[in-house]
Amino acid sequence: MTRRLILLRHGQTHYNASLRMQGQLDTELSELGIRQAHAVGRVLAPRRPWTILSSDLQRAHETAKALATEVGLDVRTDPRLRETHLGSWQGMSHSEVDGQWPDARVRWRSSPRWSPPEGESRLDVARRTREVVDELVESSPDWSEHPAVIVAHGGAIAALTASLLELPVEQYSVFNGLGNTCWVQLSAHVRPEGTAAQPPEPEVGPTTEAARGVLWRLDQWNAGITPPVGSS
Repeated sequence: MTRRLILLRHGQTHYNASLRMQGQLDTELSELGIRQAHAVGRVLAPRRPWTILSSDLQRAHETAKALATEVGLDVRTDPRLRETHLGSWQGMSHSEVDGQWPDARVRWRSSPRWSPPEGESRLDVARRTREVVDELVESSPDWSEHPAVIVAHGGAIAALTASLLELPVEQYSVFNGLGNTCWVQLSAHVRPEGTAAQPPEPEVGPTTEAARGVLWRLDQWNAGITPPVGSS
């Protein structure tokens, strides 16, 4: 039995449009972001998701509710799906951060163990978001090809994807650049037993017994509506 999982990034916010660091600030969708949320809801609805989970930050929650309206489901929120806490950087523009901490954003994006001042590392985010998916696997034995949808944030989705694929930590930074209301699709397959060469234990691995029995594979990265909403 193959399980499908869609990880959907929220619609645009004014912070996105002005290149400001949001982190866990509870910012609103822009007018364009609201249109994006409803458009992606209409696109994903025919896939007939059976459950929708969301970060409790309103930009993600409002995006999730747009999809939920299309399919007649409720949205369950979980604070573990929040974006990376960016500490002292939250609310600052990219140029302000670069001026006060030269080269720090480059280091942050390339080193999953590094965190902004008073903030979280990508590994911290991977651990808390992975728990949500593992618990869903544990509690949902009938989960099939109809997808579960998780609505969250670019950094959180990148960290979660890397951990589900059990990448070495040094490779976490390969996932970047997820657009607003773009999504990732993964599929979970039965983990084969008794292979000759067992890979090393991942640093952020499965956290439940049922999750240890599945192997996640990447189907799509940064999929989205073509042309993007608001592109004309």
